[in-house]
Amino acid sequence: MTAKAPSPGLPAPGPRLLGYAGVRSWARGRACPARLYAASALPSGLRLTLELLLPRSVTLPGQVAPTPDLPAARWQRLGVPRPASFAFFRTSWWITSPRRERDRAREASAGVVLGLELSFCVSSSPLGARAPCGGSMFPALKTELQQPLPDPYEDFMRRHLQYYGYFRVQSGRPPSPVPPPPGPKSGRPREREPVTRAALPKETPQGRRSLSPARVRSRQLLYDEPDSATPRLREPRELFPVLSGRGPLQAPRWPVECEVIRERVQHIEWVPPEPEYFYQSTGNEKVPEIMGEEKGTVVYQLQSVPTEGSYFTSSRVGGKRGSVQQLAVSLHGPEDDTLLFESRFESGNLQKAVKVAAYEYELTLRPDLYTDRHTQWFYFRVQNTRKDVRYRFTIVNLRKPRSLFAVGLRPLLYSQRDACSSRVGWRREGGDIRYFRGGTGSYCLTWTARFPHDRDTCFWAPGYPYTFSDLTRYLRAAARDPARARVCRLRALCCSLAGNPVYLLTVTNPARGPQAAAAKRAVVLSARVHPGESAGSWVMRGFLDFILGSSPDAQLLRDLFVFKVVPMLNPDGVIVGNHRCSLSGRDLNRHYRTLLKDAFPCIWYTRNMVQRLLEEREVLLYCDFHGHSRKNNVFLYGCSSNSRRHWLHERVFPLMLSKNAPEKFSFQSCNFKVQKNREGTGRVVMWRMGIRNSYTLESTFGGSTLGSRRDTHLTTEDLKALGHHICDTLLDFCDPDQTKFIQCLAELTELVHQEIHRKLSELGQDVNLEENWSDIHLSDIESR
Repeated sequence: MTAKAPSPGLPAPGPRLLGYAGVRSWARGRACPARLYAASALPSGLRLTLELLLPRSVTLPGQVAPTPDLPAARWQRLGVPRPASFAFFRTSWWITSPRRERDRAREASAGVVLGLELSFCVSSSPLGARAPCGGSMFPALKTELQQPLPDPYEDFMRRHLQYYGYFRVQSGRPPSPVPPPPGPKSGRPREREPVTRAALPKETPQGRRSLSPARVRSRQLLYDEPDSATPRLREPRELFPVLSGRGPLQAPRWPVECEVIRERVQHIEWVPPEPEYFYQSTGNEKVPEIMGEEKGTVVYQLQSVPTEGSYFTSSRVGGKRGSVQQLAVSLHGPEDDTLLFESRFESGNLQKAVKVAAYEYELTLRPDLYTDRHTQWFYFRVQNTRKDVRYRFTIVNLRKPRSLFAVGLRPLLYSQRDACSSRVGWRREGGDIRYFRGGTGSYCLTWTARFPHDRDTCFWAPGYPYTFSDLTRYLRAAARDPARARVCRLRALCCSLAGNPVYLLTVTNPARGPQAAAAKRAVVLSARVHPGESAGSWVMRGFLDFILGSSPDAQLLRDLFVFKVVPMLNPDGVIVGNHRCSLSGRDLNRHYRTLLKDAFPCIWYTRNMVQRLLEEREVLLYCDFHGHSRKNNVFLYGCSSNSRRHWLHERVFPLMLSKNAPEKFSFQSCNFKVQKNREGTGRVVMWRMGIRNSYTLESTFGGSTLGSRRDTHLTTEDLKALGHHICDTLLDFCDPDQTKFIQCLAELTELVHQEIHRKLSELGQDVNLEENWSDIHLSDIESR
């Protein structure tokens, strides 16, 4: 069908403003102003034009081009000069379905064509009357285009520019033309009320349109305060997804360079019936010669790995587009006993496998993405196994000079056949374990093992894996449980660089009134800022099991405190199998002081959340859960106070925890010295913000050297029990009866006296502590 030309004597149809939109780009994760035009309406269809104000650094599809000819008058109305770092972008497309309603057509077509998410925020009406649309296929448009309605777009753009620092509201500026809604004061955001024809805007003496108290119908503008004259834009739902009890799980987003297999990897939970003891070295363990691929056969190798010099650009569900390549070697018949390796699944890490003998393999770990270091965590799958055959695996590119593998740590083995037939999960296996220095400055780990079945599928890891999908399944189960959902509010604190949600849980019992709610103190807990330290997630899992439970102690804790819990601070690193870094290629636990929100959103929003929390209430305790690959037992890092009034108070909680978990927690391993290279860590930054009890909890990859659990590995049940002990210790620490607190302070004072006497005796000096106590700082006696 061809379009008819306009009738002689009538003006050509000009652009008509159809509405305003808050558009989120996948790179920025923030609502950006946009307006939608109908450039022409003909019997064959409707051509729509979308105009966006975005930073020039945002990458958009090819059909979206910058618009250089933006009228200068529009910037003058905004009261700011034309910013160099912003540009208008414009794209057009046709809607050819005459039966669609206008709003449905705009949303569906814009979302499909641009790959953007639209959230119409103010009005679905034109700026002013224009020439009538041609054709008769859009009667609703023809009627509505004749009605003059306000232009809230300029205010929307002003707020957007103000966010980026290009505009600041000056004193003396007239108030926003949108007054707050009448009604009683309330802490909940207020939505706009329906508009009537009498409430349409009128021209002001300055030539601007203003809205009457009865405002344009919209669900996108909210009022934080009843007396506020300026509304804010509701966050689009797509920005902060929250788990529901129904529907599919949210799939993780991967960098576009990463290939991901389609098979879902999931393991059962199982507790060994007997203690798993450390490997006892004989001193005769073999140190294999490193052969390399020159003398061996490469049986598995990742094709492209982003390393130092490259950087993260974009992500998608499923990672790299296209079919997944077969990286493992092809078997030459049923008698071929070559192992088939794979690591392209969630949290997996293996870059290359070289077969150097019939049953010996040299393994190379993949560095953290966009770096060339941090090779410590490994997690990979092997198939085509043979029973009762002694295999040897040697990892050739580890970086740390010390490791628990040198003092008895055994790797973990998981057999898929045992899990299906006997419900047996991860267990410690391996012999002839040796950790030694390689020839190229790196360190090597070698061990031998026998697989339990022929042609089985098995997995190896140094610690119990806990993936982003594991966390998502756990939180979804909590959302489905009405009892737990009543005391736990789940939302996304922010989105990571790859667009994965960083979940925030607020756990507390409903208060009896506003005063009781305001009197509650807060506790902030987080985990997995280092993705390879999976033990932290198991401790967090135990804590959540306890605090969301129905026990009297859990009820009391929820009555006393508001718990803010971030169970996975670095979901991107966990997904891709990094050991220490995020997709920025940096250790997040050294950047808590950062101002770069776009580069480090997870910790920036966490610190910002704690700052707001400190303005509302006292934060009693902050603790970040980690894992440790060089020391056994569980211990804490804290910060020594310089206040004489609170002298040694920061050590009371760790000492109480050691008494509640004497076979796992070692107070002797705790350290309270603030080192210069730790100034950017979470515990130090939170301590300097005013949280006196600020800690890093280190849970070993290995086991315990204490009491009846001496020389045994910690299981997932042990790690979860530690989360329970943290709750018990919190109750002891805040007990109105201060007997335990006072006893711990007295014990700590005696321990410090003994440590000072020991150090002075080593130096051949003698000091009267009663007379010279103030001359000795606690940091001077820290030995670690």
